[in-house]
Amino acid sequence: MRGARQQQAVRQAVEQGRYVPLKSVVQDALRRYPGQLLEVELDDGRYEIEILGANGVVMELDYDATSGRLLKMEED
Repeated sequence: MRGARQQQAVRQAVEQGRYVPLKSVVQDALRRYPGQLLEVELDDGRYEIEILGANGVVMELDYDATSGRLLKMEED
């Protein structure tokens, strides 16, 4: 049940404008590093996105959930 409550809290934060929509962050991540989306997490106010590139490298991109700003991009 914890997951459902967390999802509702995130939806509410997006609706209230406290977090940027995940869709826009994922679109930006895939533009920066095209590939297959593997995983998306929200942890401590950060969206963590993992993408498998065509070269076989998994890249992790971290975004600030409140601003949508890319914080870091590194091989995972």
